[in-house]
Amino acid sequence: MAKILIVDDDPDVVEASSLVLAGAGYEVGTASSRAAGMEQIQSFKPDALILDVMMDEPDDGIAMAQELRRTGFTRPILMLTSLGKVLGMDFGKDESVVPVDDFVEKPINPGDLVARVKKLLAAKKGK
Repeated sequence: MAKILIVDDDPDVVEASSLVLAGAGYEVGTASSRAAGMEQIQSFKPDALILDVMMDEPDDGIAMAQELRRTGFTRPILMLTSLGKVLGMDFGKDESVVPVDDFVEKPINPGDLVARVKKLLAAKKGK
C-alpha cells in the first residue's frame, strides 16, 4: 500500500483528501504546515506528497518543494492551489521555480485526485 502525505493548512481539504485517498486504498499521513510536513517526510516516509502552495507563508509549498528537490527528494509531488483563482493568473509546474510533478487548482474532484495520484505513482515506478 502506497503512503501519501498531505501537507495543507486547510483542515477541510486535508479531511476530504484523506478520506478519498484512504478509500482508494492508500495509507495517508497529514501535516498542517511546512515544518510539520518536513518532519512527517522523515518519519512517515511517503511514496508521494500532496502539497498546498499557501500555508503560514504565501510561498511555503513552493519553498518546501524547492528544498525537498535540492536535498534529493525524488518521490512525486502533486501541488494543489487556489492561487490562480485568487490572483487571476495561471500557474503550473516549472523545474526551477515550482519543481513538482503535477499542479492542480483547488477544488479537485475526488476521482481526479485518485487518478492523478495513481498516475504519479505509476510514472515513478516506471523510472
